[in-house]
Amino acid sequence: MNQEEYVEKKALHTMATAEELGGKKLDANLTAAEEAKVTWVIDPKGTPGDTTFTTITAALEKVPEGNKKRVILDLKPGAEFREKIFLNLSKPFITFKSDPKNPAVIAWSDTAATRGKDGKPVGTVGSTTVAIESDYFVAHGVVFKNDAPMAKPGAEGGQAVALRLFGTKAAIYNCTIDGGQDTLYDHKGLHYIKDCLIMGSVDFIFGFGRSYYEGCTIVSVTKEVSVLTAQQRSKTIEGALESGFSFKNCSIKGEGQIYLGRAWGESSRVVYAYTDMSKEVVPVGWDGWNIAKPESSGIYYGEFKCTGPGSDAKKRVGWALDLTEEQAKPFIGTHYIYGDSWLIPPDGTSTSSSSASTSSNSTAEAPTASSNSTASANKKESNSTAEAPTATSYSTASATTSNSTASAKATNYSSSSPPAKGK
Repeated sequence: MNQEEYVEKKALHTMATAEELGGKKLDANLTAAEEAKVTWVIDPKGTPGDTTFTTITAALEKVPEGNKKRVILDLKPGAEFREKIFLNLSKPFITFKSDPKNPAVIAWSDTAATRGKDGKPVGTVGSTTVAIESDYFVAHGVVFKNDAPMAKPGAEGGQAVALRLFGTKAAIYNCTIDGGQDTLYDHKGLHYIKDCLIMGSVDFIFGFGRSYYEGCTIVSVTKEVSVLTAQQRSKTIEGALESGFSFKNCSIKGEGQIYLGRAWGESSRVVYAYTDMSKEVVPVGWDGWNIAKPESSGIYYGEFKCTGPGSDAKKRVGWALDLTEEQAKPFIGTHYIYGDSWLIPPDGTSTSSSSASTSSNSTAEAPTASSNSTASANKKESNSTAEAPTATSYSTASATTSNSTASAKATNYSSSSPPAKGK
């Protein structure tokens, strides 16, 4: 199925499905969990008790298998938790909450090349700092960080995941997701990522989630070639065919030569709408990776009313789409992730403000990308192996760069292409 056939047969079907869900109430399991919610305090210097823990791991161990209530882990603002977190699928309805102005930091430093207990490399999945496999996860005002030394783009074993989302119906608000190669593994499921700062180098948003990114700041931290997305929509992976990443009202900036995405799967799908793109975004925009005929493989890469010096759709590869309003509609809004039945605001008290502000199908002119309240990416001139920003740099509200060398280099794109690599 080529792109035009997809628009006609699939995108319009998605839109019809979204309309059928209009006004739907929260699903029964989520409603029951919210009515029974509890809050536990996580403080590294606190006194352990029934509802107070010194580590996130200890708190999660207390959550019962088959959990049916919302458990809010209130992480002490400004605290750094040196933990490798794995939340298994039998423990849904968990919230990580901190203060967006002074966020708690969860950090670890494994890479795909790190040796596990069996002496073998842990691989991309095993490198993850925080792995979420359960459903209905919420995070607010938290920094998820993999602070392994940044590998050169495409280096073997350089993958270093900060956050992996494998469960469905996850919402991430006002968080920072900080790493290098493969920062955010948007692995599988329905996900909403709002007002977040996402930093990385190669394929740093990747996977086959069906996810909606709204108001996020996306920053390339390498002076070399950077690739924002590696979306894995594929006919050969169960559950992957209806996946795709949609970005609305976001901001793309940083160093190096930035590609909007490359096709990890033969039907990779990514859409950017109302997104501001800095001059570092390469004119061709997209890369087909190893796909011989991207124009007929099922790849769906589109842009709609984007702004900034890197947003000229006329210079894109011939198989990318400059979307019409009708083509863009199915992807712009929380209807894309069927959010009416499961999205809740960060405090979990009401859904009215969330649905009023985010679920509209309208494609009316959107405001410019909002600044991120959790963090900044104020980059000093550095090489690709520079240390990641310190936790204290996350309290300001912009993501700017000052590197004249990178800016000058980015004007010559013809000799550069994304690095080769496998997951």
